Amino acid sequence: MTAVCLLSALTAAGPATAGETAGTRTTAGHDTDPFPGSLPGSDFRRAPGALYKQVLDTLGPQRLTAEQHRTTVRKEASASAWSRRPAVRAQRAGYVVSGGLHQAQQTSYWCGPAALVITQSAHDEVGGRSQRAAADLLETDSSGTAWYGVGIDVPKPTGYPMADALNHRLPGANYVPRALPYSPTAADVADFRRHIVHNTDHDYAIAGNAWEVPGGPHLAGHPNIEIFHWVAIDGYNSDTDARQVRYLDPVGGVSTSMISWAGGVPKSARISADAITTIMGGRGYVW
Repeated sequence: MTAVCLLSALTAAGPATAGETAGTRTTAGHDTDPFPGSLPGSDFRRAPGALYKQVLDTLGPQRLTAEQHRTTVRKEASASAWSRRPAVRAQRAGYVVSGGLHQAQQTSYWCGPAALVITQSAHDEVGGRSQRAAADLLETDSSGTAWYGVGIDVPKPTGYPMADALNHRLPGANYVPRALPYSPTAADVADFRRHIVHNTDHDYAIAGNAWEVPGGPHLAGHPNIEIFHWVAIDGYNSDTDARQVRYLDPVGGVSTSMISWAGGVPKSARISADAITTIMGGRGYVW
């Protein structure tokens, strides 16, 4: 099976390439949904493609470091407090964005490096950074950029290369990874909505690690095949309490000679929080 950052050929058996495969997910407890009615019915639902992901998953359990646990607790408290400030949200109208500066990925497997520079630019507003330097930092290879299991060359690497790279490049940002189960629950979606509001309002984007599978939801313009991909999520619709979000896709603007289906992929698009959380199921996001 051939595999790159974006596309792996489908076979009846055999896992995806280890460098880009999602792992068994462990998730923290969830707060009560601050956005009532985010999803109807039971909190659990079997997401389309969840069994497919579970069967093909080869990465072992992920572990946060002690410092990541502490940072996550602090950020969750901050995000929960922020979401309870109706006066802040009442001042918003339409889409609120942190303003990432798009770059088209320069190879078929550099979605991670492109997403890193886009996510970083949302905060510091510096465009045109080198994807080669980002790829070197992330230790990206022809299998793509790992979600977990790679210790990059930064002080105190945690095994989460995207989180470590963002914290290295944006001191004080306190990015943390959030793993998602194969079937994200209503609480997972509510958490994501709270996180994108918190990050966007504080001028930070989220780096999302997508695992698209046949029959499941896909990003705009992506075909109905298995795709491993990084995107930058840089805004939300305040009129819907972040039930819709905006993301920047590194495939947008890529030549069809590099990726045959790239012509139909927009540089930026809007998607429901439910759909993109499902797409990231079995992997996660860095917020």
